[in-house]
Amino acid sequence: MAELKDGLMKRGNKWYYVIRVKDPATGESKPKWVGGFELEDDAKEARDEARVAARRGEFIDKSKITVKEYVTGWLDAHAMEIKPSTLAGYREWVTLHVFPRIGSMRLQAVSSATMTKLYKDLSTSGGRRGTGLSSRSIEYINAILRKALNDAVHADRLIPSNPCKTAKRPRREVKTLGKIWNADELRTFLAVAESHRLFAFFRVSAYSGARRGELLFLRWSNVDFEKGAIRIQGTAGMVAGKRLEGTPKSGRERTVPLDKRTLAILREHQARQEVEKETAGDAWLDEDYVFTTGLGRPVPPDTVTNLIGVLIRQYNEPAIPGTRSTPRQELPRPAHPLPPARLHDLRHVHATLLLIAGVPVHVVAERLGHADPAITLRVYAHVIRQHADEAANTFAAAVDGDSEEATTDPDDDDPEAPVPALC
Repeated sequence: MAELKDGLMKRGNKWYYVIRVKDPATGESKPKWVGGFELEDDAKEARDEARVAARRGEFIDKSKITVKEYVTGWLDAHAMEIKPSTLAGYREWVTLHVFPRIGSMRLQAVSSATMTKLYKDLSTSGGRRGTGLSSRSIEYINAILRKALNDAVHADRLIPSNPCKTAKRPRREVKTLGKIWNADELRTFLAVAESHRLFAFFRVSAYSGARRGELLFLRWSNVDFEKGAIRIQGTAGMVAGKRLEGTPKSGRERTVPLDKRTLAILREHQARQEVEKETAGDAWLDEDYVFTTGLGRPVPPDTVTNLIGVLIRQYNEPAIPGTRSTPRQELPRPAHPLPPARLHDLRHVHATLLLIAGVPVHVVAERLGHADPAITLRVYAHVIRQHADEAANTFAAAVDGDSEEATTDPDDDDPEAPVPALC
């Protein structure tokens, strides 16, 4: 027979603890057994927490509900409160990374040590092909579980405390943006894209800093040509093959002023769209979207995401397409090929060039739709640091009325160089 020692007992390969809990109705003290712990230390930690809870009259009775059962139910219960795309992301993260490891554990058997081990395992082998997840990904997983288990503590009273709060996580990696296009490179790309029917999308993306989903949600009713601005009122994305629309990421609408040339390009785009609409006739889906297919349907997100790579390759590797009778003919390559870039990098280019030009951080944050300028400061800290050394000279020039001459020749890659006009 297993031996009970200090309220702990091992049965088979599992650990159990027992405490005495007073029945509030009768005042009688009764033993309560809780088990299923993989490690003795986990059982000890849970026992100690249960003893404190029992003394306070806050002991939580035994439940067999597993982590997977509880978190799945929690996600279902919050489906109406969470954006569909965010909810889909939550489900994907826990299905891929949490359930295979601790999903079958009883929720009440999960301790901070359990969560610490989970995060350690994910950091070493939680990614695809056995590679580790980044610290940012693990922070995201912890945030999901922390929200869910907070409700397990306070709303459902299934566990006495949230093990996510005290779990140790990998040291957060401080990542900086990679190579971002300068003004000349952006100008080159837009010249390449100008012949494409979705040129206006890339122009507005680069000159507004708006997110992909925000522009794919954009309606003509959101474009104010008189005031020279677009109103960002929502976002669009794909979840499980279906288009879903919701509020912007920050949860609030914003107005983004545009320059005259970009507004003119939007007018030209609108005129071409009218021609397409006439050509399509009854097949046109008239839902007022700014960026559409040739039949008026909203452009799928992957189309613009993949198109930027296609346009960059066309510039870097020019050729005359071949036919059945003639082979593909390679053309001379440009002296300065475009560096690789993602669609989201146009947003980074917008923010970086504005900050280099001295636009206040809070103005840049407002254009980008950051809920807090602190986000802008964190993401673009390297740009701000590059200009910190100039602060003394700037102040002296403002007060004394003179400034020092530059000692180096600025070039396009020099972050201190003046930003050339893009129009």
